[in-house]
Amino acid sequence: MINEQNVDPPLLAPSEHQMWASPQEKSRSKMTAQEINEKYIRGEQRIITESNREKLPNFVEALNKPGYMDLQPFYQRRIRWDPERQSRLIESFIINVPVPPVFLYERNYNSYEVMDGQQRITSVRDFYENKLKLAGLELWPELNGMRYTDLPSKIRAGIDRRSISSIVLLKESAPDDEEAVLLRQLVFERLNTGGVKLEKQEIRNALYQGRFNNLLLRLSRNNTFRSAWHLPLYTPEEKENQKLPIYGIPFFQKMEDLDVILRFFALRHVRHYKLGMQGFLDLYMVRSLNFGDQDIEFLEDLFIQTLSLANAIYGELLFRPFDPLSNDWLEKPTKAFYDSVMVGLSGFIAAKERLIERREAIIENTKNLFRDSEPGTFTGRGNTKKDIEDRITLFANMIRSVLA
Repeated sequence: MINEQNVDPPLLAPSEHQMWASPQEKSRSKMTAQEINEKYIRGEQRIITESNREKLPNFVEALNKPGYMDLQPFYQRRIRWDPERQSRLIESFIINVPVPPVFLYERNYNSYEVMDGQQRITSVRDFYENKLKLAGLELWPELNGMRYTDLPSKIRAGIDRRSISSIVLLKESAPDDEEAVLLRQLVFERLNTGGVKLEKQEIRNALYQGRFNNLLLRLSRNNTFRSAWHLPLYTPEEKENQKLPIYGIPFFQKMEDLDVILRFFALRHVRHYKLGMQGFLDLYMVRSLNFGDQDIEFLEDLFIQTLSLANAIYGELLFRPFDPLSNDWLEKPTKAFYDSVMVGLSGFIAAKERLIERREAIIENTKNLFRDSEPGTFTGRGNTKKDIEDRITLFANMIRSVLA
C-alpha cells in the first residue's frame, strides 16, 4: 500500500496555485422529464448560429481587416495543403462545384476564429494575393502555371462571381470563457468526424492558442527530448520544408510529442485527475489560457531542468522501461514511465548534483522497481487516477530512498 503522505507537493507556477479553485460544473445524468424540458427551454448546451455568403473578392478583402479573422496559426496542423490541392479548390470554383461552408466562432462581435475550413480560406487568400500558381488541374489543364492575375479576364470574372459560405457559432452560445472553449472543442471534433480525423493533441493545438501552447511547441524542439523519443534533431528548416523525414513519422504527425510534454505539466496535478487522461489534458489546457509570462517562464525552466536531470541519470536509457523477464531495457520509451520519471524527479531539482552522483544506484534501484512492481505498472496498462498516482509515487519514493 502506497503512503500518499510520502508524496511532496509539486513545484507550481504562480497561477497553478489557483487553477483548480473553480471546479468544473458536472452535468446531471438523472433528470425528470420536466427538468429536461426546462433545460431545453433555457437554451442550455444549445448552439446559436447564423449563415453568411460572400463573394470571394469581398471575403478576401475582409480577411485583411485588423482583428477580423484569426487564421494563423489557429487550427493550423503541421501539414498544410500543397499547391495541387489548393488548385483543385480553385478549379471547383471555376466549374461551380459546391464547396462546403467554413465554420467560424465569433470570439468578439465581428471578430472570428476558424473552427473548420482554415485550409480552404488560406487557399482562396493565397490565390487572390497571387501567391498560388495553379498546378495539377484536370478539367482546366491549360490554366496550370498561372496565378490569379495571369488568368484570362473571363475566367477571373467567373471566379469573382463565386461565393464562399460560412456558418458562424455566435458568442451567445456559451456564457463564460471556459464553457466557450469546451463548446468549441465539442463542435470542432464533431465537424471533423466526417473528414480527416484529427488527433486529440491536434485539436488542442488548434483550440488553445496562447502562451502555454506556444511553450509546448517550443519545448518539442528540445533535442534531448527528441532523442529520447527517437525523433530527428530539430532544424529551423522544419518550418518551411515539409518534405523532411520528420514529417513522415506518425508520432510527429499526430503531435504526440506535444501530448507527451503536456502530460508532464498536467500530471503534476494528478490529485485533481478526472475525465480520463484525454479529458484531464483538455481541462489543463483550458485553464492554462490564464497563464502569464511569469508562469510560462517558471514552467519552461522546470521542464528543461527536469529533463536535463533525467537525461544526466539515464542517458540512452531515458524513459525506457526495464524488462525483468529478459533482464534488459526495452528499446522504446513509454509514456507511463516517462510520466513517472518526469513528474517524480521534478520535486528533486534542488538535489540535482547529489542525484547525478548517485546515478548508478538510481539505475539499479529502477531495475528493482520494475522487478518488485506489478507487471504493466510502468508501461501504461492502467490509466485510472490510482494507477497514475501509484507509479509516480513509487518512482518518487525510490528517488527519496537514494537520497536518504
